[in-house]
Amino acid sequence: MNSPTPPATGRGPVETQESNSAVAALGAKGRSKEQQESLETAEYARTPTGELPSFAADLFAGRFDAQALLDFPLPTPAQAAEGEDFLKKLRVFLEENLDGDEVDETGEVPAKVFEGFRKLGVFGMKIPKEYGGLGLSQLSYVKALSLVAEYCNSTAGILSAHQSIGVPEPLKRFGTTEQKKRWLPKLAAGAISAFALTEPEVGSDPARLATTAMPTDDGKHWIINGTKLWCSNGVIADLIVVMARTPDRAPAANSASARPAKRPISAFVVDMKTPGIKILHRCRFMGLSGFQNAVIEFKDVKIPADHLLLGEGKGLRLALTTLNTGRLSVPMGCIAAIRGCLRRARGWGATRRQWGAAIGAHEAGAAKIADLSATLLSMEAMSWLACGWSDRGNRDLRLEAAMVKLYTSTRSHACIDSTLQLLGGRGYERASSLKARGEEPFPVERLLRDSRINQIIEGTTEIMGLYIGREALDFHLKLAGPALDPRRGLIARAASALKAGATYAFWYPWQWVPRERFRSFRAFGPGARMALQSARLARHVALALFHQMLRHGPGLERRQLQLLRLTEAATGVFALAATAGYVHALHAAGESPEIGATADVFLRHERARIEGHLKSVRSRRQSKTDAADRKLAAKILEGKLAWQETLR
Repeated sequence: MNSPTPPATGRGPVETQESNSAVAALGAKGRSKEQQESLETAEYARTPTGELPSFAADLFAGRFDAQALLDFPLPTPAQAAEGEDFLKKLRVFLEENLDGDEVDETGEVPAKVFEGFRKLGVFGMKIPKEYGGLGLSQLSYVKALSLVAEYCNSTAGILSAHQSIGVPEPLKRFGTTEQKKRWLPKLAAGAISAFALTEPEVGSDPARLATTAMPTDDGKHWIINGTKLWCSNGVIADLIVVMARTPDRAPAANSASARPAKRPISAFVVDMKTPGIKILHRCRFMGLSGFQNAVIEFKDVKIPADHLLLGEGKGLRLALTTLNTGRLSVPMGCIAAIRGCLRRARGWGATRRQWGAAIGAHEAGAAKIADLSATLLSMEAMSWLACGWSDRGNRDLRLEAAMVKLYTSTRSHACIDSTLQLLGGRGYERASSLKARGEEPFPVERLLRDSRINQIIEGTTEIMGLYIGREALDFHLKLAGPALDPRRGLIARAASALKAGATYAFWYPWQWVPRERFRSFRAFGPGARMALQSARLARHVALALFHQMLRHGPGLERRQLQLLRLTEAATGVFALAATAGYVHALHAAGESPEIGATADVFLRHERARIEGHLKSVRSRRQSKTDAADRKLAAKILEGKLAWQETLR
């Protein structure tokens, strides 16, 4: 049975600019000038994607594309063979040369590791073969990162920062032919790269970027001044991408937007040997001890004009597009950690006895072990699905990349903590200490320290949730946004309102119809029940979002906790859907015995979490609790409860 067709979720350039404009205007009355400027900057930077479909965006519209999951993008035999051959060589090298506990103790990755990586071509895994790289698929690349993370998260982080967000990725996507020929071969041969966006006073709000790049009078060079914070690989980088403010420009005559480029942000490739660059500090963290993260100062750094990437004022779009790809790399360390935890938990749970039985036989221990297996299955499903779609290049993956990053970073940390609890004192003890006294040196405490960063890098958990929430609104903004935009004329707004009302008259009642009951999901095999529940819950998420829009109107953007609950629910639905497709693909290939049992446990747990989030969204009591939290926080910030901070 076909549903009434809402507007396509693919976003063309003009449509994107319209929804950008609408969201920037809505609710402007309640914002400060600084808040409004930040929102306009972020909206203007959202990348037009053409008519590309988005599976996750369809979920927010109450649509479920089962065929996209049945066509799970597993690698071709040729891709799989090439990737497996490389992974075998890489594993042999890692086994002989990389000790994660040693890196954790010394804070340094041995030089022999970098040299070995250069010989294996590791620094050019994603660089096309024509430029000296290995030309691996996104899926093979992230599997290689996950393999490295099994041995050392710091080293995997260095590789990810180099290829996922460093110079190679934006250069491949946006560089000119001459720029690619100049730099990609060097990067493939082992030159290390980095990405410099964050500043001491600027995190996720690019409107406040302070680093500047000013053209020389003759137009042949740029002069960069500023300071960058937390530049991953900054200590050892040869080339970096630097984001900087460039002078205001009038919009181009053929631009899709008439919005002037106020305080535009541009991207530049910078050689770290250029005079005027200084490493001020190497940052040290609670985990990732071998990470080479720096504070970098740029003082009158003069670079050639042709080091500009993509074009003036397009740097933030470049950054956001690059970060989408980077978010697909973050889960690899998460997956590697849970694989290790599951191996250790299985051995410990079967051999360690308490009160006359193995601890894995006790219900409390069994629940932890089962959750590890179910979570690992779902994390692999989401990651492999998104990476496979990335290789095909025929989908808008902004939402999917954010959801995969959000889901894996939070769930993996909880699973590692659960494993530590299962192991007790042996989980809390350092691996080096365990080894010194003759016990298996599994580094759970190091994994816990290392994993915490995943909820911060490439967008914090909160920012990811709000980002997903913003993208989820696009369907409704294209329908209702023009009607609510105060800058439009009355007649134009009325016409838009009639058009939106006609569409909602069909769309809204259709979301109440349990149409998944009349569809067959048998093709999913052991994932059939999971696919059906995904379709059902997608309708519920779409309705919850719509009801919140009706309830709060433009003020919904300030109800961040409600948006976060909605995005958590939607992310869970995507996890269920991806796992249904993954289970089907593995079952069809005759792999993974007992996968049905793991899938069943995951379905039971995830459905309960999703329904819990949706119940909280609907709850008036929860809304009052949120309001009470805001009021109390305001009093604390005013200093009215400062007495709590002193011992009485």
